[in-house]
Amino acid sequence: MSLKVAVQMDPIEGINIEGDTTFLMMEMAQARGHSLFVYTTDTLAMDEGRVFARGRQVSVQRRPGDHATLGDYRRVDLTAFDVILLRQDPPFDMNYIDSTFFLEKVHPRTLVVNDPVSVRNAPEKLFVTDFPSLQPPTLITSDRQEIAEFRRRHGDVVLKPLNGRGGSGVTRHLADDPNLEALLEIHAELSREPVILQKFLPSVTKGDKRILLIDGEPVGAINRVPQKGQIRSNLAVGGRAEAVELTARDREICATIGPELKTRGLLFVGIDVIGDYLTEINVTSPTGAVALKTFSGIDAADILWQRIETLRATA
Repeated sequence: MSLKVAVQMDPIEGINIEGDTTFLMMEMAQARGHSLFVYTTDTLAMDEGRVFARGRQVSVQRRPGDHATLGDYRRVDLTAFDVILLRQDPPFDMNYIDSTFFLEKVHPRTLVVNDPVSVRNAPEKLFVTDFPSLQPPTLITSDRQEIAEFRRRHGDVVLKPLNGRGGSGVTRHLADDPNLEALLEIHAELSREPVILQKFLPSVTKGDKRILLIDGEPVGAINRVPQKGQIRSNLAVGGRAEAVELTARDREICATIGPELKTRGLLFVGIDVIGDYLTEINVTSPTGAVALKTFSGIDAADILWQRIETLRATA
């Protein structure tokens, strides 16, 4: 089965193919005989209720600096495609949200991965609160009194922006740290959004596990270990990836959330687990597939395309 595949992504010319999950997905799609078309969100247009994008046909090759051969720009009705990969990076801002409204117009006639309605309704640090038994003590608010009370109960806490990405803006605060108030002021000046406070988990020094799930089933994991003296383990801020096996607790977490992911049409998801706790459910543009393939040989992109092909064949 040959599929027409469009990829909504950041400009392909600027990606780092060595670690980019979207590139691996495209590479595998091409290897399986599917055609590829790329476009960016600023070319989306809704004309008389139909959704168009201006983009280019592309072929990919694993050659740094020469990884994409692009055709001429053309305007295409998005229903001409069998599949659209929703893969532009966060921030999960109004531009991101608006793009999900566009894609909602063509899904499921064109299969959008992940389902744009579910992406819009499952912000990564909020969706996890649907499973309170799995996450560490967590507060989401702008209210300073609530923050002070949470800190009094838990002492050592981690502060995160609600819609941050890649570990940006994540800070740890000891019970007697006088800097939290100042950082909250900075957050308030930069954004009207609430912040997240979580009880600090000492096990983060051993790593933050990224588990990839396809259609609700775990396919493998990598462990992201922070640099010495740091708490942020994201690879984008210097974390180191290493091989890791799924534990019984990891599988319990996946079994708990998997049916909901499947129901919502969230085909490709990356969850973050620290120790025994689920901290995030990443649905916008999850990463980690390249490291997983490197350390374990598991090709999540290949497994994903097998599932997509099955869904299109039975549509």
